[in-house]
Order: sequence, then structure tokens, then C-alpha cells
Amino acid sequence: MKEKFLGVDVSNYTYDQLKKNIMTDINEHRKSFIVAINPEKILQAQKDADLLHLLNTATYQIPDGVGILIASRMTGGTIRERVTGIDMLLALCEQASLHGKSVFLYGAKPGVAEKASHRLKEMYPDLKIAGIIDGYEKDQDHIKDTINQAKPDIVFVALGSPRQEYWIVDHMEEMDAKVFQGVGGSFDVLSGRVKRAPAVFQKVGLEWLYRLIKEPWRIKRQIKLPTFLLKVLKTKK
Repeated sequence: MKEKFLGVDVSNYTYDQLKKNIMTDINEHRKSFIVAINPEKILQAQKDADLLHLLNTATYQIPDGVGILIASRMTGGTIRERVTGIDMLLALCEQASLHGKSVFLYGAKPGVAEKASHRLKEMYPDLKIAGIIDGYEKDQDHIKDTINQAKPDIVFVALGSPRQEYWIVDHMEEMDAKVFQGVGGSFDVLSGRVKRAPAVFQKVGLEWLYRLIKEPWRIKRQIKLPTFLLKVLKTKK
């Protein structure tokens, strides 16, 4: 259930399939690692063999970027649904609240994860939040011990990409949790520190345009999309 773009695997599961699969992973005591894939990350992996290997070690590489959907159509693939990192987080919190599973929030600036946890409890009152650690904690043994003592089912890691993914790969086998997801700036959005694009932009896959309007400096990142699509076209020939 994966497609490959410039050597990087991307899962073609829908949200519903992902939720079902991940809950099964937890119930059957299988560890799983979720990473969000977008064109920028794939291009970066072309210059970094370690990053390429890291991305392909994930259990689920979710298609977080409209460019992935375009590339899938161009190459005859079947990925039709964008799965964003923050929406995957919310979907897992919803499932956790329904099935009695617990989550742990690690990362972001001091106070941000705590505010994000309050927002999650407002959205899902039955959600069990096993613990919180901000991303400025330096003692790795303390972080691992705290997570293990909390015994969460799911750990959301917000350290920025690819640092958060390297942290997951380096430590997930040492922890009792089953599911690990790198969530980038999701805690900032949930806490209200960063405003997400309006729903209309989200629905049509144009969050990037909203962010570009609000933050014009992002143009250097956004122009990587046509570069990515051209490279994908060349591999198709």
C-alpha cells in the first residue's frame, strides 16, 4: 500500500484506514512510526542518504502535501486524500478517546504542549493525556523515563523535522509506547500560538497558499513544488 517518489515511500491509506490500522497496531502490541511526507522533504532526502533511509524506515509515510497528490496522479498512482500531520494527530486523539488509549505530548517551547493538551481535552473530554514534556528538556534519560513511567499508547513528538523523526528512530525501541508520530508545529497550532489556515483553504489543499500570503518569505520553500514535479516527471519517462 505504498507508492515511491524519487526513492521515498508514501503510504496510500486514507484516514479511516490509518485509524483502523494504528488501533490494531496498539492492540496487537506492534510499534509503529508515522512520518509526514511533502515535496520539500523528498527533495531534501535526495541530498541526504541518512534522511532518505530514515523516511523509508517509517511504518506509515502520510501524504502531507498537495504536491504528493499531484505526483501520484501524474504517475498513475492512487493517492487521492491528503493526510496532514495535525489532522492525523487529531484523528488519533479521537480514536484514543473512543478506545481508552492514552497519549503523551513531547516537544515545543515551554508551556505550549500544556496549552495544546487543554485544547485536546476540550475537543475530546474522554482523552487520557498521560504526560507532557517540553522540547527544551535536555536530559534524554529523564525524557525516556518519564514517558515509560506514564505508559502512553501514543507519543506525539514536536521537535521539528527531521530532528523529531531521528529522535523517534533512536529511542522508540527503548520505550513502552506503541505509536510514535512526528507532529512538527502542531502543538503551536493547538495552543493558539500559531493560526491555522481557514477551513476553506484546508478543504481544497491550499493551506500552503494561505501561509504564503501571511508569510511571503515562504516563497523560497514553495517554489520547490514545481522542481519536485519536474523530477517526478523525468523518472516516469
